[in-house]
Amino acid sequence: MTATLSVANTEKIQSVFSAQQKNQYRIGNTSAKERIRKLQKLSGTVVKYKAEIRKAMWEDFRKPAAEVDLTEIYVVTSEVKHTNANLRRWMSPQKVGTPLSLLGSSSWIQYEPKGVCLIIAPWNYPLNLTFGPLVSALAAGNTVMIKPSEHTPYSSAIMKKIINEVFEENEVAFFEGGVETATALLSLPFNHIFFTGAPEIGKIVMRAASKHLASVTLELGGKSPTIVDETANVALAATRIAWGKFSNNGQICIAPDHIFVHESKKEQFLNEVGKRLKIFYGEDASQSENYMRIVNNHHFKRVKSYLDNSVSGGAKVAIGGKSKAEENFMEPTVVTEVPLESDLMKNEIFGPVLPVIGYHNVQEVVDQINAGEIPLALYIYSSKKKNVNYILKNTRAGGTCINNNDVHFFNNNLPFGGSNNSGIGKSRGWYGFDAFSNARGVYKQNMPGALDLLMPPYNNFKQKIIDLTLKWV
Repeated sequence: MTATLSVANTEKIQSVFSAQQKNQYRIGNTSAKERIRKLQKLSGTVVKYKAEIRKAMWEDFRKPAAEVDLTEIYVVTSEVKHTNANLRRWMSPQKVGTPLSLLGSSSWIQYEPKGVCLIIAPWNYPLNLTFGPLVSALAAGNTVMIKPSEHTPYSSAIMKKIINEVFEENEVAFFEGGVETATALLSLPFNHIFFTGAPEIGKIVMRAASKHLASVTLELGGKSPTIVDETANVALAATRIAWGKFSNNGQICIAPDHIFVHESKKEQFLNEVGKRLKIFYGEDASQSENYMRIVNNHHFKRVKSYLDNSVSGGAKVAIGGKSKAEENFMEPTVVTEVPLESDLMKNEIFGPVLPVIGYHNVQEVVDQINAGEIPLALYIYSSKKKNVNYILKNTRAGGTCINNNDVHFFNNNLPFGGSNNSGIGKSRGWYGFDAFSNARGVYKQNMPGALDLLMPPYNNFKQKIIDLTLKWV
């Protein structure tokens, strides 16, 4: 049976949406100073509730406090600091040049808010991927309605508490619930929708947006490949890949999904990963407070089925493989000899299983990457500039790290997002402000212009002027 929202809840959503529509111009006309003060209050309130945020995420999926601080709270506070340091410049009209044919005029770009926006956030980084886009939306002067994931209820509860403390609901409102809540929200004529999640759901969001011709930012996912070539520092690559893959239990849209390792380095790489995982999580990761859990049993079964399907097809478990269904626990697992047609290689893994694939020639890796969808991220470990440049020029990806992984997300000066199946549009810093803004072109006629002389009725003299314009201007 499909769940449906009660009439009262549907009316509440509609009531808040109407209130935000009425309030959008007041919010849109706020100054940089007012927006900065608002963002500082949001950041300060997040820090104020740091202990409760840590506790909530431990309850949701045993997220270690250090990871909460670094990958959730820091991301939001750093985004606020970066935005506030640049917001006056971003909001200022940007003058553009005037062509000779329009002599006597001036033009500029004025960034204005899109209006009433919807943020649909995922469960893997609840605070980060809810409040990060919110910072950009508020910086641009929008009103916002937020739908968090129902899979992390403790995190949603503390986020709702923060939102209600900082904002009136006619500026920012928070709606918990499942698919029925999302469906009710998506039926409304928002001016912009920011969605983070799976490509399949992204298509549903885009269809809903198309009914109202709303613009969208879709941060999706996919299979982010990593290449470790014959010149790489293997120990360093193994350390950074093990961290980037198994932190958050592999539930990261930009985690290294699978690793192509040059055959001459494969055994060394596997040994180094094994050593690093013991340092990170001990001999038994189930006893480690540094190791998370899969968010729920549904996703545990999904990842376990991918692993089982791969092994039944001939893959070998090189590291780990043990699991406890009652705890949604799967230890850090590395597999080799993975059939390319297996579930592990066809689907985004989004869990603690890492396929390692040997290769001899970088061209075969490039061909395999290009045979799939454009990934959200692509990582290259190499000390050979020629190899790096070849891979960069002959592949496509939303973002790339060279001799590292995942960390490009933390640079507020870089655009973050995918391409095609891995996403539409960019976020973070200026790119987030731009996503939630309309670049309004403004033209001002200051004195009589040449075009005034070229209006009907046309004659030979005017035609000669037009001919000269076509030739020289």
